[in-house]
Amino acid sequence: MAEIMSIKDLLEMNLFIPDYQRPYKWTGRNIAYLLGDIENAIHDAKKNQNFSYRIGTIILHKAAENDVERYGIVDGQQRIISLVLLQLFLDKSYACRLLTTNFADKSSQANIHNNYRFINDWFALKTDEYGKVKDALNRILEVVVICVDKEAEAFQLFDSQNTRGRALDPHDLLKAYHLREMKNYPYEMQHAVTKWEAVNTKEIRELFELYLFPIRKWTSCTKSFSFSAKDIDTYKGIVENSPYSYAKRASRAMPYFQIAESFIAGNDFFEMVEHYLKLLSDIKTEIHTNSRFSVIQSVLADKANNSAGFRYVKNLFYCAVLCYFDRFRNFDEQVIKKLFSWAFMLRVDMISLGFDSINKYAIGDEGRYSNNIAMFTKIINARLHSEIANTQIGILRKPDDAANEKWSELYGTIKRLNGYSVGGDKNEWSN
Repeated sequence: MAEIMSIKDLLEMNLFIPDYQRPYKWTGRNIAYLLGDIENAIHDAKKNQNFSYRIGTIILHKAAENDVERYGIVDGQQRIISLVLLQLFLDKSYACRLLTTNFADKSSQANIHNNYRFINDWFALKTDEYGKVKDALNRILEVVVICVDKEAEAFQLFDSQNTRGRALDPHDLLKAYHLREMKNYPYEMQHAVTKWEAVNTKEIRELFELYLFPIRKWTSCTKSFSFSAKDIDTYKGIVENSPYSYAKRASRAMPYFQIAESFIAGNDFFEMVEHYLKLLSDIKTEIHTNSRFSVIQSVLADKANNSAGFRYVKNLFYCAVLCYFDRFRNFDEQVIKKLFSWAFMLRVDMISLGFDSINKYAIGDEGRYSNNIAMFTKIINARLHSEIANTQIGILRKPDDAANEKWSELYGTIKRLNGYSVGGDKNEWSN
């Protein structure tokens, strides 16, 4: 049974948290988003007296204890506890069944304490919002409540919606977020959905995971890790009509994108994804088909080079070219060879190569590398593309550094690509 309910009616139910539920994990950042959503709902309600704002779906399992109906929270615990904290702040005499819950987990206790303080601090600067938020909880905000009699059915329903035990794909969360930002533009919304669904979701996932997110981190000299739901703030963009100066600048720049810079939330997100999918495809096509890069093509196409470390540096190379081309729209042959040499010298340098070394190398960390160049930072700070073309790349290894024999052929290719002779001493210091 599914029913639309106000927040007030939901919290008045005889709710309880089953033992199998995970700890309360929401932090101040989540509370800030919740309060922001409520503010937006209050603003929209001024335009339409019958406006309501739906903040998600709650799944409950109907149980009984001594002939008293109880409802176990299967999905929606984080949101419900946060709403209880908000209600308690707004009305110190507020009472509900969930307030008697014994939260034994220390992380739950800490988050409950910290989030209540966050709510207090938020309202300290917005004292005129008390009544408006109270009204929103009673009248404007609503949830879809799905209640089933059997716990197994509740879990089955939860599985079908959220794939229990696995995080939702961040690009899907971003899609939902930006579609909400387009609620005033139904035609554009439908057009964005049509374009999005025409693309293989694997390509979108890889675009963020392998290219956009790592480049965004590396340009700020920050290590990159797997792109997950907790990182989606990076791509939420700027709210339309934001009064901030940087927002106005970004608005004027559209539809021109830069990987390390913000964009306007909503339709521009979908335009950005389409833009970078095409740009990445064009770059790879140019590298793999242009005769100027025949030496590079032979290395990239060698199926014998299929170790994890080789794949890491191959992707590092593509990321560097994408970052460069995104800024300059220039396919300078010298630059491509420099970026190739810079990326693949890491494979030559390392006997064993993991992603941690890729991270350190990309941001220019000191180490036993032939190069300590923060290449991505260098690219986004360069005024002219020639600054990258003229970058000195460390090619020749020092005599006391034994060359990685497994990659000696690759090392020879890099030397030839940069005009060095390969015969005789492999540690030769002259052209």
